This record gives sequence, structure tokens and C-alpha cells, in this order.
Amino acid sequence: MKKIAVLGSTGSIGTQTLEVVREHRDIEVVGLSAGRNIKLLESQIREFKPRIAVVMAEKDARDLRVAVADLSVEILSGMEGLIALAQMEESDLLVTAVVGMIGLKPTVAAICAGKDIALANKETLVTAGHLIMPLARENDVSILPVDSEHSAIFQALHGESQREVSRLLITASGGPFRNKTREELEHVRVEDALRHPNWAMGQKITIDSATLVNKGLEVMEARWLFDMQLSEIQVVVQPQSIIHSMVEFQDGAVIAQMGTPDMKIPIQYALYYPRRRSLPGERLDFRKLKEITFEEPDTSVFRGLPLAIRAARAGGTMATVFNAANERAVAKFLRRQIRFLDIYEIIEEAMNRHQVMEHPDIEEILTAEQLTYEWIESRW
Repeated sequence: MKKIAVLGSTGSIGTQTLEVVREHRDIEVVGLSAGRNIKLLESQIREFKPRIAVVMAEKDARDLRVAVADLSVEILSGMEGLIALAQMEESDLLVTAVVGMIGLKPTVAAICAGKDIALANKETLVTAGHLIMPLARENDVSILPVDSEHSAIFQALHGESQREVSRLLITASGGPFRNKTREELEHVRVEDALRHPNWAMGQKITIDSATLVNKGLEVMEARWLFDMQLSEIQVVVQPQSIIHSMVEFQDGAVIAQMGTPDMKIPIQYALYYPRRRSLPGERLDFRKLKEITFEEPDTSVFRGLPLAIRAARAGGTMATVFNAANERAVAKFLRRQIRFLDIYEIIEEAMNRHQVMEHPDIEEILTAEQLTYEWIESRW
């Protein structure tokens, strides 16, 4: 029986991971972690009976120890706790379902401990792909993508030669503001930005979808995950979210992975790879499917994508600055402290003032992140 630990078990990807486990009942959950949702974590502990559970604040850990005193589970806290969970001897695979740079050190720890990674934490490869991928190869560890787009590419490449790939085509829904003008985005509300037309996701990634920052992060991640040049990765808008991404080969053939917009499909594929398992849910009905259309992304309005490409080309710590500035800007937008279009301004200003450090190590990456946060708080 495969044994997994879930980093971020109370978020969108984490809870859906546990839904897959619940459906099949042939995976053992040996570790769980959460931020502040202690009530849900307690419920998960009681259902899945992990050996370790981790929360960020020690105060929450003390409360949780009291709440689950009748169970034989070790409650840890902070980054030390996350690293202990990532390295736990009993696990075979770490699902990195947290949002943000908090996933970086635990992922490195898990790779060094020989654990395969089901990767849903974009920041890991966006900011440290130059470290993570060589480390995974050195430790003979598989990086299994959970994002629907990267999973689609991973599936399309199965059994194919990487050397014969011409380009990767990453699809985007266009988000809730597709075809809107800049003027129409001047006064959009948080509620408007959170109404994704196709996917049910966490708040941060939903806003990233609305700005197209999410596609930029996916390009940056795909570059490292599939060892491709930026020029070999293209973003296309596919509004129906039926095609999740495509691979074009040197002979002109294109293989696309299609399906309903259900995150449990790529999650389950990563958990059971290379096998496929039955999964309840809606199926594509090609008798009712009227059309599959494509558009060019409007990068003059939705500047998240070109700013990400600029950061990727600059290399080094610029990717970290792009990611950190976006993370803090999105948080401010969700708190209604800035306008939607200010997200782009914050990212661009943070990038313009940054002096790139090439080939940064983990501590230098985290320092660049913290300095970016501090500058944004002083300026915005």
C-alpha cells in the first residue's frame, strides 16, 4: 500500500487529494499539515489517522494536541514540523499542496530523503527550478505534476521521446475577464475576479487566473519540469477548458489531453502513476460538445503573462521577485486595499528596482522574497 504525506491538506488541492484517497481506500495517509484551519485538520486526523500532523503556530499545535489527545498522532509546528513531515520514513510520496514559498524547504527535504513529489506548489519550480530538478535527478526522485496543464503535458509525453518534442502548448480558460478592455477592468470587484467560469479553485489561484499571472507561472514551471526553452512554450486560450494542454512533435503531430475541468483527475494520475484508476465524475459527451475554440491571449491588457516571461528570461532571483510581488499584491487585492490593475503595477515596479542575483541558493531565494515583501509594504 502506497503511503503519502500531504503538505497543505486543508486547501483546495489537499482536500481533493483526500477525496481521491477516500474513494479508493488503498493509499495510507501518514502525514498531514495545515495553516490555521485547525477544525478541518482535526476532522482529517480523526478520519485518516496520520502518524504526524503539522500546523504553523505552536499555539495552534497546543490546542490541537488537546483536541486529539485520544489519538496516537504526533502534533508538530512550524517549518521544523513541515520538514519532519516531508522526511518521515514511513511515506513514499509527498503531495505539496500548499500555496507560496513555504513549500520550498519541505520539498527539498523530501527530495533529499528520496521521496517522490506530487507537485502542486508552483513556487517550488518557479523560483528554484535550477536547484530542484538537478536535485531530483541526483536522488532518483520523480516529480509528478498535479497542475492540470502540466499533468496534461506529462500525460501527452508518456511513451514519447523528449528529443522529438517541438513545442508545448499550455491552454488557458481566459478567466472571468476574457475579452475585457483595460477600461472595463478599472473598477472590478473582488467578487467579480473570484467568479472563474470553469474551475473551482482557491482564492489566490483564481485571482492569478484572472490576471493571467497563473499562465506565466505555468510557463516558468514548465520550462524546468520538461527541460524546454521559453521559446518552445506557447500559451493559447481555450475558453471551454476541455483541452488541458498539448504537445506538438517535430513531425507536426499534436497530442492533446482532454477531459472535464476536474482537478481530481490530475491528482489521481500523480498518486497512482503510471497506472490509471476509475474515478467517479462527469464525462465528456462529444455528442453534446458543440465547439472547441482557441484565441490568442491579450497580453496588452492581461500583463501577468508577459511580465512572467520577462522575469523568466532575466533568470536568477527575478523569478522570485515576480512571484513574491504577485503573492503580496493578490493578498492586498483580496483585502480590498488595492485595485485589480494595481497588481500589475506592483509586480512591474518590484521587478524594475531589482538587481538580479544569478544562480541563487535557497537562502538567497528566500531573502529576495522577504526584501520584495518589505519594499511592497513600504510603498503600497
